[in-house]
Amino acid sequence: MRIIIPPYVKPFLWSYDTDRLDDERDKKRIVTNVLNLGTKKATDWLFSVFKKEDIRNALMEPLRGEWNKKSLNLWSLIFNVHQK
Repeated sequence: MRIIIPPYVKPFLWSYDTDRLDDERDKKRIVTNVLNLGTKKATDWLFSVFKKEDIRNALMEPLRGEWNKKSLNLWSLIFNVHQK
């Protein structure tokens, strides 16, 4: 299903057509970009839309070359995820 991305989240998905993102197919992309680059308002939105388990899964198997190492470490600590 297509997900409605609010205007304050769109800048963190700048290279994607946000009107065509799908909440299942693009889940890992959305989680990665918002946690890696987003503001508190954007991350609050993310937490209200995606399940904790979906976010943990994106952290456990991060998209290669996409994460800022500090961001990945921070969110992994917050969500108690250990990198493989």
